Amino acid sequence: MDLRPSTSHWGAFSAGLDPSGRLRVAAHPEDPSPSPLLGNLPASLRHATRVATPAVRRGWLERGPGPDPARGHDDFVALGWDEALDLLAAELRRVREEHGNQAIFGGSYGWASAGRFHHAQSQLHRFLNAFGGFTAGRNTYSHGTSAVVLPHIVGSAHEVFFRGTSWPTILAHTELLVAFGGMPEKNVSVIPGGVARHHTPDFFAQLGRGGTEVALISPIRDDLPTGLNARWYPIRPAADTALLLALAHTVAAEGLHDKEFLRDYCVGYEDFERYLFGAEDGVPKDAEWASARTDLPAADIVALARRMAAARTLVTVTWSLQRIEHGEQPVWAAIALAAMLGQIGLPGGGFGHGYGSMGDVGGIGGEFRVPHLPQGVNPVREFIPVARIADLLLNPGERYDYDGTVRAYPDIRLVYWAGGNPFHHHQDLNRLRTAFSRPDTVVVNEPFWTATARHADFVLPATVPLEREDFGAGRRDTSLIAMHRVAEPFAQARDDYTILGGLADRLGIAAEFTEGRSARAWLEHLYESWRTDLRAGGLAIPSFVDFWAAGEYRLPEAGPERTLFAEFRRDPVAHPLRTPSGKIEITSRRVRSFSYADCPGHPAWLEPTEWLGGPRAARFPLHLIANQPSTRLHSQLDGGEVSQAAKVAGREAIWLHPADAAARGIAEGEVVRVFNDRGACLVGAVLTEGLRPGVVRLPTGAWFDPDGSLCVHGNPNVLTADLPSSRLSQGATGGHVLVEIERYDGTPGQLTVNAPPPIRHLR
Repeated sequence: MDLRPSTSHWGAFSAGLDPSGRLRVAAHPEDPSPSPLLGNLPASLRHATRVATPAVRRGWLERGPGPDPARGHDDFVALGWDEALDLLAAELRRVREEHGNQAIFGGSYGWASAGRFHHAQSQLHRFLNAFGGFTAGRNTYSHGTSAVVLPHIVGSAHEVFFRGTSWPTILAHTELLVAFGGMPEKNVSVIPGGVARHHTPDFFAQLGRGGTEVALISPIRDDLPTGLNARWYPIRPAADTALLLALAHTVAAEGLHDKEFLRDYCVGYEDFERYLFGAEDGVPKDAEWASARTDLPAADIVALARRMAAARTLVTVTWSLQRIEHGEQPVWAAIALAAMLGQIGLPGGGFGHGYGSMGDVGGIGGEFRVPHLPQGVNPVREFIPVARIADLLLNPGERYDYDGTVRAYPDIRLVYWAGGNPFHHHQDLNRLRTAFSRPDTVVVNEPFWTATARHADFVLPATVPLEREDFGAGRRDTSLIAMHRVAEPFAQARDDYTILGGLADRLGIAAEFTEGRSARAWLEHLYESWRTDLRAGGLAIPSFVDFWAAGEYRLPEAGPERTLFAEFRRDPVAHPLRTPSGKIEITSRRVRSFSYADCPGHPAWLEPTEWLGGPRAARFPLHLIANQPSTRLHSQLDGGEVSQAAKVAGREAIWLHPADAAARGIAEGEVVRVFNDRGACLVGAVLTEGLRPGVVRLPTGAWFDPDGSLCVHGNPNVLTADLPSSRLSQGATGGHVLVEIERYDGTPGQLTVNAPPPIRHLR
């Protein structure tokens, strides 16, 4: 069987079709830890939910464009490509002429393909820019809160996300690693653009063999790989900031802080210390105070603070901790604590953000910009923070705060989405359903009948990566992979470039969009342009023909030792941070000047709504953590074999502590109803002592399957609140939510996500 190279966001591989036509997949031969997610690929290629033909919602065809509550409930009519593209081109032209380009929202937030040319977001944005522009989304659901607050504290989010201290440096120098939110091994196989060699699992193993102490600060014991020299601190969820403040209080009260570092490298420590000691509100943030909020013994908090001050200590915070209400605070407080210890910029010390959240954090590969499709320039200056999509559609003209500015939502008439599924990423999906009923027209390019496709007016069948040619590589990857076509396109599916090229031709912008090139010609052009740039730097890069034949080009690796902010530490005058002061801003005058009550000028304890310490817990006494799944990437390939094998009674699995299950009469494997005042979902119960009592875990990504306000498949975002982290960042808050659970004694609703919606074929 002929196996051809390709790659995915979770790893490089080779694939081919056996004599029966079934896809066979083999991991990259040099990958030391191939991802089990490769097992989702075979079933996906010809899955029952593949979109076979262009389809237009029946109500749109009969009544034309306009708001419609039937969106998401209606059936579809299959059309030919020419008829569908003619209709859509006319609608794009109408919206532009009647409402302007700012009335088009170019969504396309999502992972789609690891390929850099057929990157759905780049394709769609290039097309819309050529058409006159669009309202865009800014930042990410993954770390949108940190992306806004970090520049105020340390001058750059990019430095923290992508140039953090490398794993070899941690292994060589770190004595104590304090992991807020842990370092979940399930996440480290994933990197945008893919990875040929997964090194992080081996780094975890070396960390265990080396004996580095690890403090796991998490309500979930499995948030850390096994085999480490670890102590578990089963903190009450959403109380991490309280613990960080108490650790800082102990360090300051006992004189363990590095006064010289705070003087020479930081500003605003004095204001923060006054807050710690209660000068602002009369409440010292000491260990006893934190114990009442974290459920951790005060003596353990004091002992941990002393150990941190005595050791070379790295304080890390997962991205998950900023996907909550007031998510800026644990990140800011961790940096403040690390600054007080005086180890920022020293090998193995300081702070980090995202270890265990993404496979390239701490990676050893080089920082090479691989070939990519230029998107052009967007003439429209309107944008929204990406997690505010429902607010955008529901409240045109409404004003809102964002990072020191006051903005207004434009009036969106057409939504165009390619390569993503907001009915996975977004919160309060019943509210999002209402929001999706408001535009005149919703368009989706999509290989599968996801919930987003089912809530669209135009569904245009897109190919999957194995049905086209491309190349891919991740950030800090070790190889550029030639992605060969393995299978013919399913039914009438076309790649996004062909779909958008057809629209561009009808709209008179084909020359700007395609520049006269086929997809293969673009691959050759982008590669050779990239090759020319790198050859000028002395690198010997093979020709495109040779690269394509070989299937891979090994990218130059960076040195293994890297320390975040090492240059700043060596000379803060010659290498200042890009903050107003040039230093670490423990207190930010700029943020303070915004006068946001939900994000003051220094780290602070702001009690969340969704936590077990508040009044809402009397009605909903379980704290649900909606983290990333171990069996798929977000919602991608939920129909794959690995994802399906983890279902319980055909639904997503929820973890409960046996004590919580017993109190509710719930047995292992039963279908249960998880609910609050926003919605409910049906899931299968899994009992485990790997989390603290009062906490349940329901991963995100089960394809949304609504029956009224109930999701019968187990998507936790029917429960989460569609509220921003703060007025500063407007970030997503879908990580935590309060719920109650009960046995479901009725007949569970029939799943519909495993088959297409009703589609009529005109004769």
